[in-house]
Amino acid sequence: MLYAVFMSSALPPCPQPEEPVDEPQLLEVGPAPAAYEPCLRADAARNRARLLEAASRLIAEHGAAGVTMEAVAAAAQVGKGTVFRRFGDRTGLLTALLDHSARTLQEDFLAGPPPLGPGAPPLERLRAFGVAVLHRSAEQLDLQLAAQPDPGRRYKHPSVQALRTHVTMLLRRLVPDADCELLAQPLLAYLDPALIHHLTRQCGMPMERLETGWLDLVDRLTGASASGGLGAGPDGRGERRP
Repeated sequence: MLYAVFMSSALPPCPQPEEPVDEPQLLEVGPAPAAYEPCLRADAARNRARLLEAASRLIAEHGAAGVTMEAVAAAAQVGKGTVFRRFGDRTGLLTALLDHSARTLQEDFLAGPPPLGPGAPPLERLRAFGVAVLHRSAEQLDLQLAAQPDPGRRYKHPSVQALRTHVTMLLRRLVPDADCELLAQPLLAYLDPALIHHLTRQCGMPMERLETGWLDLVDRLTGASASGGLGAGPDGRGERRP
């Protein structure tokens, strides 16, 4: 009864988030803020770099499966407790290894050359964004799969929030009347490392097919395919390409 009453009631209007004036700023990626000091002492920074270097060597030699807290401590010639204090757990350690590439990707879509960076129409930027993430994931697939946090932290990680913010911002310029925060979710789900692993390694699909699928998905969700290649100019308004 309560369900029927609820379903028959008119849903309140969904509040529209404010349009960001500028590009989102580069977000800090890495472990949660509580897991590390914002400003590391010089010796602590050296220890952290030493541990990450040891973990990188282990991945190169044995793959992500060979990276354990004990193995990293032994390779870096430090106590195991030092590794746990610095990174919290194995997921925190592996996530820290992805920081550099995550920062590079953010810098590319926030301030790099178009079409991934500013200066290209939103539709072209969204297309280029997915292709860039696909290739980044394919190059680091084992590490990305091993570094995925548990479901409670997965979508709250700063690097994930940065990608979601960027996609949402582009969608607001392409389909301003849509719930872009929710519409961003299926787009990002297409770029999930677990799905890329399944499609490329288990199904044997080439990356070219995944790229084509991404472009098709973007066009369908934004209505570009139905409007004959309708893009959006810098002001967010549609403009038909010749």
